[in-house]
Amino acid sequence: MYRTVKATSGRQIFQPLHALRNAEKALLPGYHPYEWQPSLKNVSSNTEVGIIDGLSGWKASVDDAQMDTIARRFRYDVAVVAALKDLEEDILEGIKEHELDDSSTEIFTVTVKESCDGMGDVSEKHGGGPALPEKAVRYSFTIMSIATRDEEGNNVMIFQESKPNSELCCKPLCLMFADESDHETLTAILGPVVAEREAMKESRLILDIGGLSRCFRFIFRGTGYDEKLVRELEGLEASGSTYICTLCDSTRVEASRNMILHTITRSHEENLERYEIWRSNPFSESADDLRDRVKGVSAKPFMETHPSIDALHCDIGNAAEFYKIFQDEIGEVFQNPNPPKEERKRWQSALDKQLRKKMNLKPIMRMNGNFARKLITSEAVEAVCELVPSEERKEALRELVNLYLQMKPVWRSTCPLKECPDLLCRYSFNSQRFAELLSSTFSYRYDGKITNYLHKTLAHVPEIIEKEGSIGAWASEGNESGNKLFRRFRKMNARQSKCYELEDILKHHWLYTSKYLQKFMEAHKNSVKAIEATITPIETEDDPTDVIDSLEF
Repeated sequence: MYRTVKATSGRQIFQPLHALRNAEKALLPGYHPYEWQPSLKNVSSNTEVGIIDGLSGWKASVDDAQMDTIARRFRYDVAVVAALKDLEEDILEGIKEHELDDSSTEIFTVTVKESCDGMGDVSEKHGGGPALPEKAVRYSFTIMSIATRDEEGNNVMIFQESKPNSELCCKPLCLMFADESDHETLTAILGPVVAEREAMKESRLILDIGGLSRCFRFIFRGTGYDEKLVRELEGLEASGSTYICTLCDSTRVEASRNMILHTITRSHEENLERYEIWRSNPFSESADDLRDRVKGVSAKPFMETHPSIDALHCDIGNAAEFYKIFQDEIGEVFQNPNPPKEERKRWQSALDKQLRKKMNLKPIMRMNGNFARKLITSEAVEAVCELVPSEERKEALRELVNLYLQMKPVWRSTCPLKECPDLLCRYSFNSQRFAELLSSTFSYRYDGKITNYLHKTLAHVPEIIEKEGSIGAWASEGNESGNKLFRRFRKMNARQSKCYELEDILKHHWLYTSKYLQKFMEAHKNSVKAIEATITPIETEDDPTDVIDSLEF
């Protein structure tokens, strides 16, 4: 006799534990057989691979220092297969909905969004094992869409992720205790991931879906990275560089003088070529001339990123700039370009006090997404205007924020053509007027300089949306939302040992993103009948009126 449901706490679905493990096996990577045609280059053909050491395959020489990190990950191809099997019902429903012939369905094209970001301080008081960096990095991916062609050769979308920025669909691939600024550690751990990714781009996956072998090809788009990480991955100078943009070759001075008319020119291939020029200096140029030729490339790019803007960090970066503009307007910096630090602190204190009083916004040490969303609103700018002495400056500030609020939905929405078509049509006009205000009324702040994200917001948004259809859908929010899950799983579901906790966190996080389990829980949510259907009076001693209340293991 054993209980199928641990109804007392409502937390654990299966009892005993081996039943849970057996159910997990079909959901975790490494369970389903598959093959690649041609075989993946430099990747094992073994498909029964679960969680592996992130440093496996790393050959340390005698001269190398010991790698000061612990990392756990899934093999990329194995993880992608598990993600597709988890979507099996959705794929079959899409085929049926579009009335496609099962037997004649051509190759499926799977588009994958990749994200990576540091999680900041994750230090713990407990846990045995080696001393490690108290920071962590997560690399994850999201299946954005699956498309195929009908009998007439038309492209048909059979699956599209409805909430691409939810943590429920952002699947973890790799976890490591490391600082994202540690280039050597990052490249050592993500190097094999890059190799597996490149191999998958050149091959086709043969996988059983609905009882038939289907063929899948993959398109990977690395868009879920903030500016700092893009520069790290693409070998560019840091964010304070003269070369302000990761999308074009513009310098900070050029971008401030011409805020609108720029086009995307940078690419991973070009950055590799420029790195070779920087490394070899074939024309024997001086350091300044060589730097000007390679446009800020100073290290070897090791991972391809897709030319885009991360909407979340763009929002945060622009809000941080508005926070400074508000302070400058309170202190009338346009009349006094070089105020002392004590004055600036006084203006910041006044702004913080006003925002707390009027908007219930508590002061923060570092800008975050929630603060950014509340700061750039009509209510917030009215609260700030109460502290601005000049009526003329108040009107200019209101207009600036109003223009920004009209521009923001275009690059924040998942599908601007459907969600805000009017604002999309007016974007170029609004951005032009916004740039005019910066270069005239607010010239004290933007004479020869402009922030990285403001430049991208004004210069590159229309071009990206014209090519990709969306910026907001490709943001890193799903990966960022996973940070709280990391801390929760580490506290509640992981063994208290640095050697094992990443393995436990990775497994629980993967199960948390399972659409199969999400549908299961939705179907059984607060349903007494569902529980009674799975538990007979003979098998249990619990009260059958107890219900399952959440998906937590």
